[in-house]
Amino acid sequence: MAEPRRRVAAVVLAAGSSTRMGRNKLLLALEGEPLVRRAVRATLEAGVDRVVVVLGHEAERVRAALAGLPCDTVMNPDHVRGVGTSVHTGVRQASAEADAILIVLADMPFVTSAMIAATVERYRATGVPLVVSRYGDVQAPPTLYDRTLFAELLSIDDERCAKQVVRRHQGQAEVVTWPKDALQDVDVPADYEGLAAGGARS
Repeated sequence: MAEPRRRVAAVVLAAGSSTRMGRNKLLLALEGEPLVRRAVRATLEAGVDRVVVVLGHEAERVRAALAGLPCDTVMNPDHVRGVGTSVHTGVRQASAEADAILIVLADMPFVTSAMIAATVERYRATGVPLVVSRYGDVQAPPTLYDRTLFAELLSIDDERCAKQVVRRHQGQAEVVTWPKDALQDVDVPADYEGLAAGGARS
């Protein structure tokens, strides 16, 4: 008898204050679509079982940008304390019916649905506790954590909780590799100006 299909919930982190940008970067448009909507849409198209978006800064504006998308939202009241609090919020919200949680960042516009789907499929094919993405020499989301790591994610009260769990379990991880230029995120005005001038990649 075949094993049941492993259920994967994606947590999109969209709570940050964008202090270096000077305005909410997740509401900036690329090809006419806010960055947060682009990230959530790509995640939905990847075939995960559920998408939870963690909100914080300007939550109502970000929620409005997601109108019509079949995702759930959850508020992180402690978002100013750092991204670790958003990881905790998302894991708590998504963990009940999930065999694994996939962490996605809303400010990485060149992470595609195909990349997310491949990360999920690597997990479903292998059953490993951890699947990490690598862009050249840099490790960054999407990152997938099996249920066996949920308690560890929640127990580390630190902004770098997810990275600490990856470091501890690196030897058990599957690695998916992506082009270096897919890593580009949006933190400062020059980042966005470069994206807007260059347009989206296929």
